[in-house]
Amino acid sequence: MTGEAERLAAIWRAARQQQFLEVASRDEAEARFRRQLSLEPLPGEPVPLARALGRVLAGDIVAAVDVPGFDRSGMDGFAVRAADTVGARDEAPRRLRLTPELLTPGVIPRHTVEPGTATVIATGGMVPRGADAVVMIEHTDPAEGAGGMCVDIRRAVAPGQAVAAAGSDIARGETVLRVGQLLGSREIGMLAALGLGELQVRRRPRVAILSTGDEIVAPGRPLAPGQVYDSNTAILAAAVTECGGEPLPLGIAPDDEAAIERLLDRALGEADMVLLSGGTSKGAGDLAATVVGRLGDPGIVVHGVALKPGKPLCLAVSGGKAVVVLPGFPTSAIFTFHEFVAPVIALLAGRAPGRQRTVEATLPVALGSESGRTEYVMVSLVRAPDGALAAYPIGKGSGSVTTFSQADGFFAVPALAETVPAGATVAVQLIGDATGPADLVIIGSHCVGLDLLIGRLEREGLRVKTLSVGSSGGLAAVRRGECDIAGIHLLDPASGLYNTPFLTADMALVEGYGRMQGLVFRRDDPRFTGRPVGEALAGALADPEECLMVNRNAGSGTRLVIDHLLGGLRPPGYLFQARSHNAVAAAVAQGRADWGVAIETVSRQYDLGFSPVRAERYDFAIPRARLELPPVRRFVALLAEARPALADLGFQP
Repeated sequence: MTGEAERLAAIWRAARQQQFLEVASRDEAEARFRRQLSLEPLPGEPVPLARALGRVLAGDIVAAVDVPGFDRSGMDGFAVRAADTVGARDEAPRRLRLTPELLTPGVIPRHTVEPGTATVIATGGMVPRGADAVVMIEHTDPAEGAGGMCVDIRRAVAPGQAVAAAGSDIARGETVLRVGQLLGSREIGMLAALGLGELQVRRRPRVAILSTGDEIVAPGRPLAPGQVYDSNTAILAAAVTECGGEPLPLGIAPDDEAAIERLLDRALGEADMVLLSGGTSKGAGDLAATVVGRLGDPGIVVHGVALKPGKPLCLAVSGGKAVVVLPGFPTSAIFTFHEFVAPVIALLAGRAPGRQRTVEATLPVALGSESGRTEYVMVSLVRAPDGALAAYPIGKGSGSVTTFSQADGFFAVPALAETVPAGATVAVQLIGDATGPADLVIIGSHCVGLDLLIGRLEREGLRVKTLSVGSSGGLAAVRRGECDIAGIHLLDPASGLYNTPFLTADMALVEGYGRMQGLVFRRDDPRFTGRPVGEALAGALADPEECLMVNRNAGSGTRLVIDHLLGGLRPPGYLFQARSHNAVAAAVAQGRADWGVAIETVSRQYDLGFSPVRAERYDFAIPRARLELPPVRRFVALLAEARPALADLGFQP
């Protein structure tokens, strides 16, 4: 055939080009494509913490240490017993004798703060035994007394003021981050606070990118007439990175089947997925789809989708790897990439969908503020039945590394405001990329058994939001319609029953599991070891100066048990409240307190002695109107499925 004949034949083939034999709907095309792929996240790989930004966790992160690891002062001042400051004011200060030490960060206290004494302490210093608060240095004056150096206290303080308790931010054994978490700067800070220098993250899917066409020129080179710069490679490489993948640009292939085939073979050998752009419409020079059509196992599954733009899209799979020929026009290429390719990359990378800016929300609880300065309050958002948002403050203090990580956003309290009343509308500025509402909202008492259930739900793809506000706070959230489930363990002293007496007619109770509450103490403490609870407690109460307790926060189910045990007594340590079982155990294990009440599972984590006090029920209150919601039904079903795993943690049916 002469050259002219070949030219005419090519023109004739182009004029007669076959259009797509079958155009699939968008959903059918996606279904065919995904059926041929494994969409499980790629295996984990170790990376140094310094290179973990933007990566996805391959496993849960369980704290191996308490943060902070000791009772820590939040300011420069004096460690005191709060009871010694009662009534202190400018015109009538309270004078305290100074102990002979200065507690700067890293210094271990040698002296107990006895009644009538105080210790100089710097911000970050370790709070000594006996002290339960810190007085700001600005509210004091140095003084000389008969016994030596003294300090005059001009402002009363409450127990726990300016003290960050050990384990109050992160408690050992707490699940702080879960598999699938995308690591940003906030999460990196949390991991550093836990002392992790290396961690397992999902391997990023490697995505080879190849542009095809004689007219395509790499940016930076001169253009001849009829040529265009290759913008698709740059766009797709950036989009792959945004989705959590690792782009492998392979350059530009001319309209030559052998050249395209060589680069495609290389791509399949080096990458987890291959993207080609151009050559999808079966035009005269469009050869990419022709080359891809020679692949097997199974090869092309869709060529032509009922989209505008994007009809020429070609989807193929070979050896378990996706091979996608995107349209050549940039708008069509990026549109079809986000519709079909981006979700697959995200799944392989182990990523969850992304987030979104400023929203109005209602504050469900009153909030106090320090007059004189603008305060930014971190909040977690939940949605009420009418669609409105409620903003729950997350109050762990300025030294916390978890508050920022767990917050959805924040709002500002003006400098002259001393309170924000419950029910106030606040403007919440969202942090990062805001997600839509969670699939399941759980508010109430925290439990490590609940952590297990939540972890399994999230691995199934459900977005679960949890707020630990105590059993009473959980029931209040149920009444207001702000949550789907509340974990509760409330004892009714009159009937001796757990939980059921506190329900209203519009609440249902789903039985959870049994936990054993008891006294926790150091194993080498003869005041408790081997003694019945009644005898041990009597001995503790008989020695108030030398035997300190650690209490639980008001509104928690454990606080009701403690108050019932004490029968109205308020021994030393009663006013210093821990917000979790872990925080109680940390205080006892470190010698800051001698006894407290916690569940047996946590006592094991801290290797503490344990004397059973009461078997309790940890159950779940659910609004009856939400019982048939699919996420709620899945939670109830999982609760039954997870009985063996809960038993392994020490919980009873």
